[in-house]
Amino acid sequence: MKRTPFFKILVANRGEIALRIMRTARWLGYGVVAVYSDADRDALHVREADQAVRIGEALPAQSYLDIGAIIAAAKASGAGAVHPGYGFLAENEEFASACRDAGLVFIGPSPEAIKAMGNKAGAKELMAKAGVPVVPGYQGADQSDAAMLREAEKIGFPVMIKAVAGGGGRGMRLVADAAAFGEALRNARSEAKAAFGDGGLILERAIQNPRHIEIQVFGDRYGNAIHLGERDCSVQRRHQKLIEEAPSPAVSPQLRAKMGAVAVAAARALNYEGAGTLEFLLDQSGAFYFMEMNTRLQVEHPVTEAITGLDLVEWQLRIAAGEPLPLRQEEVAFSGHAIEVRLCSEDAGHDFMPQSGVMARWQMPEDIRVEHALLSGSGIPPFYDSMIAKLIAVGLSREEARSRLICGLEQTVAFGVTTNQSFLMACLRHPIFARGAATTGFIDDHRNELVIGDHREEAPVQGVASDAALAALLLFVSHAHVREWRSGRSLAATFAVPMRIEIEHTPHDLEIHREREGNYLVRTEGSEHRFEIEELVSESIRFVAGGVMEAVRFYRDGDRLYFLHRGVTRAVRDLTLAAPEAAAASGGDGKVRAAMNGRVVAVLVKPGDRVAAGQPVMTLEAMKMQHVHAAGIAGTVSAIDVVEGEQVTTGRIVVEIEAMAN
Repeated sequence: MKRTPFFKILVANRGEIALRIMRTARWLGYGVVAVYSDADRDALHVREADQAVRIGEALPAQSYLDIGAIIAAAKASGAGAVHPGYGFLAENEEFASACRDAGLVFIGPSPEAIKAMGNKAGAKELMAKAGVPVVPGYQGADQSDAAMLREAEKIGFPVMIKAVAGGGGRGMRLVADAAAFGEALRNARSEAKAAFGDGGLILERAIQNPRHIEIQVFGDRYGNAIHLGERDCSVQRRHQKLIEEAPSPAVSPQLRAKMGAVAVAAARALNYEGAGTLEFLLDQSGAFYFMEMNTRLQVEHPVTEAITGLDLVEWQLRIAAGEPLPLRQEEVAFSGHAIEVRLCSEDAGHDFMPQSGVMARWQMPEDIRVEHALLSGSGIPPFYDSMIAKLIAVGLSREEARSRLICGLEQTVAFGVTTNQSFLMACLRHPIFARGAATTGFIDDHRNELVIGDHREEAPVQGVASDAALAALLLFVSHAHVREWRSGRSLAATFAVPMRIEIEHTPHDLEIHREREGNYLVRTEGSEHRFEIEELVSESIRFVAGGVMEAVRFYRDGDRLYFLHRGVTRAVRDLTLAAPEAAAASGGDGKVRAAMNGRVVAVLVKPGDRVAAGQPVMTLEAMKMQHVHAAGIAGTVSAIDVVEGEQVTTGRIVVEIEAMAN
């Protein structure tokens, strides 16, 4: 047995995955070292490590993607091995080679395997030669716009544009027709270059409404390889996974064996060591096509752990140390069902726009598994991925796991930064997902009802109305100048106080007044709501309304209010004293404003250019995704207020346009 001893592991990553790896490493007796950028100096993964080394500034290219800085950190800390986690350098063969050259154990496959499978074009050719079914497409060397358009027309629209050097939805675009191809190609190339340092692209025929099925494989240095079943990752937005589950509702034992055998054969052909995942598209006829191989641990590995009872990070560490696979294929057993959701700091109601800021209040449920790296008061920087937590529920059946996960989300407190919490619950509760029929088109096909619906048991109108009334009550009783509430104290009645609030971007006009004996009456949109307060402490209220006693957690920051009511977190703005919204909000004043904190990656116009309303003028990158900003009016560009590479904050004016004279 060829053992490779090491005693301390540097985790070349951040956030929840760094903590996840540290947990198992410590359990096995290893010391752990964290690395951090300037933005992560006070992050939880830094605090929890035995040692931590600064590797650079906030931008990934200046820190978590800096190979030299990470190798130097490993040497300085005395680490003998490096675990890359996922994302950043996890699938970079140059990083794996640099670790090997520096005498460090890279906890992952060989640089040769990473190179072979990391390039999508080469991987497809390799898999096709091995007899693995692949999606028809183009992966040629000629990357010119004209050649790519020509090949797309040969394949036939719709086509999928993909980055050759990475995944996670970056550099990926679904293009319906030739008219949209040029802009989609440019954006995909720019996004791929920024995310992976390689702007190369491939084209694939778009398979309509497939399932996204992946097979978890493991190999060791002795030629052994096995699979640990499949995961269904079909629920996606922007080609990025949001919900994953195992086993797949669409995969029979016979299909599992067939797909697993293909995946294991591919791993053996590569002499693969460590954890890897082969991703397939499964069409409605049961045919499957290879998409790519991720040569790393996946974000969604906990669902496989849940149904197998195995620790996949432990397997990674043991294999890297030279041990053989712990099990043979026939010894792998599956039990129960597991579902994972990715809690992201993004606004589902605004095209999943990434959100950054301070998470003022943060409390995760205790009855399900949660992987995260936040505390109340933690900052969420704009430089990295928007995923801030993973919630995983397990049950004897799929329905039991789904119900437990919904319950866990209902108990999740995330106040201060907008998240997709309610959107995830809407997905889990949707009848199509509930019966196991969701495909990759699920979110696009049902987006409006998933975003707009109230996602609770009562009728949506009733739920929203009561939330508006409750928001008014909370804003009123938590105001600094309102007479403090005391249990049992008789208070004088007040005149009705008009209020204007905004919930989830929808305005509401209300009146609230305090009745004798401390009750409150709120009138809103033709209905009345009476609240009898039982208890009011710093950030919690207990009240009776409609004969039902309820408890609500809330947090107020100036004119902003967050509260968790019947499992749904609401974000509220108090507009009572605010100036009327101007045309500026939509750019109607000729000023294009940054929609989020981020970095300017492309300025698409110059002063003097004439632009049409809706024409792209600037591209901003936030949390590794690019967002095109467009002109709000037709006119002439009068000023460019930013430069490429500049970091901007939400609301910053980036381009100014002078309206055309009538």
